[in-house]
Amino acid sequence: MEKTHHVLLQMPDLTFVRFCEEEYGINRGIYNTVDEWFYDQGEKGIVKRRKLILEFFKSLGLKGDENGKVKFGSKGLKGRLNHFLLNRK
Repeated sequence: MEKTHHVLLQMPDLTFVRFCEEEYGINRGIYNTVDEWFYDQGEKGIVKRRKLILEFFKSLGLKGDENGKVKFGSKGLKGRLNHFLLNRK
């Protein structure tokens, strides 16, 4: 499913979450954690957060398990988010 970057960033919330699930194997719980984490880091604008979310997911090179789902171990997601933010600056 090829979408322009602008259209992708302007999707309704549920559609964007579903795109992330299909494209990266991210379930809604992981998506919500990532979105909230960026919000807590000061990224209040939804478009800016979505750009960061996509950049983060792309940086992980996610493939998913045999069912196409991505799993993080205990504190694995927050650790990767911290690493992502530190390497971005």
